[in-house]
Amino acid sequence: MTSTTSTPGWALRPGGPADVEPIAELRAEVMRADLVRLGRYDEHRVRQRLRDTFSTRYTSVVEVDGALAGCVTVRPHERGGRLLEHFYLSPAHQGRGLGTAVLRHVLAEADAARVAVRLVVVQGSAARRLYERHGFAVEAQDPIDVHMVRPAGGRPVGPGG
Repeated sequence: MTSTTSTPGWALRPGGPADVEPIAELRAEVMRADLVRLGRYDEHRVRQRLRDTFSTRYTSVVEVDGALAGCVTVRPHERGGRLLEHFYLSPAHQGRGLGTAVLRHVLAEADAARVAVRLVVVQGSAARRLYERHGFAVEAQDPIDVHMVRPAGGRPVGPGG
């Protein structure tokens, strides 16, 4: 996702080095409630994880009216297909359909390439419902994380796979 994409009201642009710190702050803000609930919030670690995995090659910045509204990273997954990670929207832009629009864009690209998309969401996160509405199913889970997959083309996951 290195090209600029836009629809009315929002656009994706490639992430750059100057985006790391604003996105790290956004991650801390967005993840705080879930991580506190799970007893896993650490002021430094929540930002450092983003810094350690930020990629200008795979990260897109979500902009609304030219201002940072969120981000999404889509990189190759070690088991094939794609890994969707670091999908954060500013609280001011949540609940307005922007997350759905960005996710639909990411999934359309994966469908065109005929590849599965995987992600990890923390237990109890409201984002899980968004992913389930778009064809993701639980692949594995533990007390902290839920690993989800959406098969190539969005076909439902049946028994055994």
